Amino acid sequence: MSLPKSTELYRIPELGKLAGVCAGLGERFGIEVWLIRIGAVSAFFLGVPFVPVLYVAAWLLLDKKPQDKTTPRSGLDHTVAVKSKIWQPGQPPQEALKELKTQFRQLELRLRGVETFVTSTEFNLSREIDKL
Repeated sequence: MSLPKSTELYRIPELGKLAGVCAGLGERFGIEVWLIRIGAVSAFFLGVPFVPVLYVAAWLLLDKKPQDKTTPRSGLDHTVAVKSKIWQPGQPPQEALKELKTQFRQLELRLRGVETFVTSTEFNLSREIDKL
């Protein structure tokens, strides 16, 4: 499963190191942000003259990503993005499996709590009182 690519180009200062331009590019094209940062820094140090100019222009011209699009989803959505290639966004399979295991463990503990309450004598007594 991969993360959906955005159709618009934004800056994401919350995820960025300087202005969020590389984070916005990474989200837009579905590439890991660290690869874009390495490319930008390498081009800067190799003396490519237009990279700093393009970065500053993007910083000034691109809008910040709207807040409702950068906030995480509700706790009910338990999606895990697994990457199949190193440049894709998401988690390596081992980390994704660990996260899924943790989520299933938390759900199991919640279910045990509900089961304990439903099978308790207090629940039966409360139901009998409500029937009166």
